[in-house]
Amino acid sequence: MAFQRDNASQDEVGRVRLPRGKEVLGVLESRLGGSRCDVRCLDGKTRNCRIPGRLKRKLWVREGDIVLVEPWEHGGDERGDILFKYRPVQVQWLKKKGYLDKLQELEEF
Repeated sequence: MAFQRDNASQDEVGRVRLPRGKEVLGVLESRLGGSRCDVRCLDGKTRNCRIPGRLKRKLWVREGDIVLVEPWEHGGDERGDILFKYRPVQVQWLKKKGYLDKLQELEEF
């Protein structure tokens, strides 16, 4: 017997992971190969980010995805790690709550 999912339950947003501490939101601009990506962060910087080994096979990203980035402390401010990828429903929630307002300002230029 197959279980049927209710469409309303797919559109619900549970807990959305928000930036804590030094973490920032960003938009993935381009994939560079391996586990490296260029991410334009909401603090105005473009970082060369990597997907850590523990997430390499679990986290699949594409250009335009909204991601959570943790900048490196020892590698300067131009590098970081991608910690989390937001799903479309979560991105809508972030926009509604005002977390991605700065993203629209950055896209104008």
